[in-house]
This record gives sequence, structure tokens and C-alpha cells, in this order.
Amino acid sequence: MSTTEKTQSYALPIAMMFALFFMIAFVTGLPSPMGVIVANQFGASNFESQLGFLGNFIAYAFMGIPAGIMLKKLGYKVTALIAIAVGFVGVGVQFLSGQVGLFAVYLIGAFISGFSMCMLNTVVNPMLNTLGGGGNSGNKLLQFGGSLNSIGATITPMLVGYLMGAEAGRTIEKANPALFLAMGIFAVAFVVLSFVKIPEPHKETAEERSVKHSHSPLSFRHFIFGAIAIFIYVGTEIGIPSTANLFMTAKTTAENPGLGIDATIAGSIVGVYWLLMLVGRLAGGILGSTISSKKMLISVSVLGLVLILLAIFTPVSTTVTLPFNGAQVPLSIVFLVLCGLCTSIMWGGIFNLAVEGLGKYTAAASGIFMVMVCGGGIVPLIQGWVSDNFGYMNSYWVMFACLAYMLWYALIGCKNVNTDIKVD
Repeated sequence: MSTTEKTQSYALPIAMMFALFFMIAFVTGLPSPMGVIVANQFGASNFESQLGFLGNFIAYAFMGIPAGIMLKKLGYKVTALIAIAVGFVGVGVQFLSGQVGLFAVYLIGAFISGFSMCMLNTVVNPMLNTLGGGGNSGNKLLQFGGSLNSIGATITPMLVGYLMGAEAGRTIEKANPALFLAMGIFAVAFVVLSFVKIPEPHKETAEERSVKHSHSPLSFRHFIFGAIAIFIYVGTEIGIPSTANLFMTAKTTAENPGLGIDATIAGSIVGVYWLLMLVGRLAGGILGSTISSKKMLISVSVLGLVLILLAIFTPVSTTVTLPFNGAQVPLSIVFLVLCGLCTSIMWGGIFNLAVEGLGKYTAAASGIFMVMVCGGGIVPLIQGWVSDNFGYMNSYWVMFACLAYMLWYALIGCKNVNTDIKVD
């Protein structure tokens, strides 16, 4: 098959995977602005306001392995359709929580949504990596897919922040337009995907299912370290902007002083973080075919460490005026927002490095990866506890430790030392 024919035949599946990347980010990003809402509506602490993320991401721990099994037995298309249907229900339950005014119902909705996001992630990452041919080309497609992910993540805090209004009126019902939009995206995607033909390179035949393999993805040391890196990375990507959002919108108190910034303005600032992730992923997509994943991951990890240190040690009293909304914020917030450039390409880089050389174990590896995405709920929860007890900015030492591990993985941990294992 010629390159042109391959591009043409795979164009629609690739476009569909990009659309699913957008959906994942939009729904996954909801707990950040919703955390501000539940802090007001239900009087939740910083720790409790992060439980939405925990509910969303802990579902990955339950669904990661089953999602990988579904991918092998049912294929990409059926798995994605089931995931979309579950996602519609999850967002619907979050809408219902606003009607009944119960925090527990909101957490259940976030948990159900997490099942959907887990299944979708299990589909789109190996699918794009496969369609790109693996290696640098696979990383390139993952970075471009991540760009659509960033667009969804950029829209979510800006839209919900705009919908919140004054602090006294911050209730889940105010976020209904965003929830309706999410359900609409799910409905349209379900219909479109039903008619799209998607290659099924990892769907097992009955004969293949009867074969017992002597190894698994866990037989590869670089994959194990990569799975840990994914756990830490997702928590870092979520924790940096989420805690910044809480810091900016919180009231000033003696115990843990916040900045008391209007939610709409804070949402636009957090949105810039995700917008910078879009910029970084577009750049990563362009450079992905010429610069290795290892070099890219090393570079952004170092830069992230520097920015976090600058944010921690820059006095909150040192402020700047933002050009896009005229708001005056601490310079440390600007350094945190700039971290979006660093976290932007980490997912694709880690995934690409961790599955390199896995061959037939790639589909199972994707399921294990999805289990580790639960770090997106656990790491911010840890940061939330630290911010409650030691202050918002001191909580970013948690983020510093996470970035330090990712630098180690890029430098040392990503080397495949198990090349003797047959993967054909």
C-alpha cells in the first residue's frame, strides 16, 4: 500500500480518534471548576473539593485491565461505543446532582464518567500510535491528538468559570450548559462512530485467545517504570492548574490565605494553562518526527522543575498584570500556568517510550496504563491535603517530586533491558 493510500484510508479513523481525545479532556476537566462550585455549595475543604477528581480517576483502577481485555475481545469500535454510552450516563448523573443538591450524587457521576474516560483512553492511545506506525511517527500522531485534548481542556474551565457568576450563586445548576454540551458531544460521537470503519489491529481471534503467552507487559522493566510515570504525570497535569484555581478563588483566611479572585477571571487564567498545553502539543506534533521522545521528555521535565521552583520561591506579593484580562495576579501563578508547556507532551512521550518494543503485548499494556491513570485522582488529593495543612504554594513540592521522577525515567528508566523477550 502506498503512503497516499494509507493516509486516505486511515484519515477518518484518525479524525475520529482526535474527536474522542477532545471528549476525554472536556469531561475529565470538569472536576476542576466543579471543585470550586462544591467548595461553595457544600462547604467542602480543599481536600474534599478534589474528590471529584478522585471519583473520576479511581475508576481507572477498576476499569483499566477490563478495558484492555475489552479492546482485545471486542475491538476498538465496540469498546469506544460502550465508553461513549457510559460517559453520557456519567455526565447525566452529575447534572442530576444539581437537581437533588447532593454531593454524593455528584461524586457518583464523576465515578461513572471515569469508567468512560478509561475505556476511551484505552482505545485512542494505542490506535493513534498504531496508525502512525509507532516510533517517532506514532509519537507525532499522539501529540497532534493531544492538541485536540488541550482544546477541550482549555474550554472547560473557561466555560464553567464564566457560568459560575458571583460566589453566592455558585451551584452545580450553573454548570448545566457545560454538562448539556458534554452529553451532546457524546450523543453525536456515538452516532458518527457507529458508521465509521476502524482498523482492528489488536482484536484477537478465537485462535489467538487460546494461546497462552509466557510473558506480559509487566515482564518489561521499562514498561513498569513507564506505568509509574503515567500515574505521576496525570496527577501532575491535573494538580498544577486545579490547586492554582482553588488558590485564586479561595477567600483570604489566616489559616490558608487565598487570593479571592473572581471565578470567571480565575477560569480564564487556568484556561491559559490548557491553551499552552495545546501550543506545546502542536509543537510536539511538528517536532515529533525529528526529535526523539526521550529528548523531548528530558527537556520539558527540566523546564517544569525550574518553573515550579520559581513559583514556590517567588513572593506572592510580587504581582503582574495579565494582558488578556487585565487581572493582577502573583507572578508565581504565571510560572504555574507556564508549566502547561511542559506537561503538554509528557503523556505521548511516556506512552511512546514505555510501549516501544512490546509488540503483541501493546494492547494489554494500554489496559495497565489506564489503571495507572488513577494517579490523576490520588496525586491532586495528596496535594490538596498538603495545601490544607501547609499552604497552597508549599503543596507544589508534591509537583516538584513528580517532575523529578519523570526526569529520571527519561534519563534512565525508559531503557528496554528485556530485548530477549519475543514480541512477534
